[in-house]
Amino acid sequence: MKTDRMKGLDLTPIVDRLCGDDHDIDLLRKIREENRALPSRDAIVEIMSRLRSVIYPGYFGVSQLDTKNIHYYVGATLDQLRIELMEQIRRGFCFECGRFGNDCPDCAETAERITEEFIRDLPEIQRKLVADVHAAYEGDPAAKSPDETIFCYPGVRAVTDYRLAHRLHGLGVPILPRIITERAHSSAGIDIHPGARIGEHFFIDHGTGVVIGETCVIGDRVRIYQGVTLGAKSFPLDEHGRPIKGINRHPIVEDDVIIYSGATILGRVTIGRGSVIGGNVWITRDIPPNSTVTQNAAREEKFDLGAGI
Repeated sequence: MKTDRMKGLDLTPIVDRLCGDDHDIDLLRKIREENRALPSRDAIVEIMSRLRSVIYPGYFGVSQLDTKNIHYYVGATLDQLRIELMEQIRRGFCFECGRFGNDCPDCAETAERITEEFIRDLPEIQRKLVADVHAAYEGDPAAKSPDETIFCYPGVRAVTDYRLAHRLHGLGVPILPRIITERAHSSAGIDIHPGARIGEHFFIDHGTGVVIGETCVIGDRVRIYQGVTLGAKSFPLDEHGRPIKGINRHPIVEDDVIIYSGATILGRVTIGRGSVIGGNVWITRDIPPNSTVTQNAAREEKFDLGAGI
């Protein structure tokens, strides 16, 4: 309900400032360029919903599928998905190259080619995700079935979004992969950069607070628990004091490693195959294969007659 106090409010100068008309903010000014269509976060969220429904048909999207209609449903969904995804990829390339509207044939042709390649890759992505689902079921005694992990586990949700975003990242798609994984980060509390390379049969248990950096390399059959950080130890700077991009600065985790909750592993160090990293440890050096790393055993002391005080 309007009140008398609001009748005298002139919105024009506020709108002008919010739109960047009276100051020099390039980021805001660029948005006003004619025919500029930025990638749509809402559209990307819908695309991811459709992708999950074709990766896990029946679990997401339409739930009543059988052998008679599943091919029709997946085919129709992919056909619509292809159009929507191609448009968002085109916008992503236009966002990067600075040419907007319908006058950028290079971006349109690149988007069409990449979309087709991505769609062709979906069966292989699905194969890897099925292995991740089995890793979640086999790695958690609380899981009653693989189906439960698909429906319920934030780790499976985050890894699903990561694997789809990682393929787009590998195909050179700008901005969209980060939108996808940061959306998963906000919903699942698991932060996986789409540039990280993660092997098969991967499981993140519980998941909250996990961070996996851009240049991480993770092998097969790796299990990670909540609160684990695979991060950078430092950020080399250029002559202008800005972080240098593209440097391998995150850990390498070899096959069959288990990393328990709260562990922090920083820098381009290697965790050798078959190692077990205990909870809450801090690692900035290489760990040989088949090692077990834990905190020092807690000391138990008696304080008789004021001893130790």
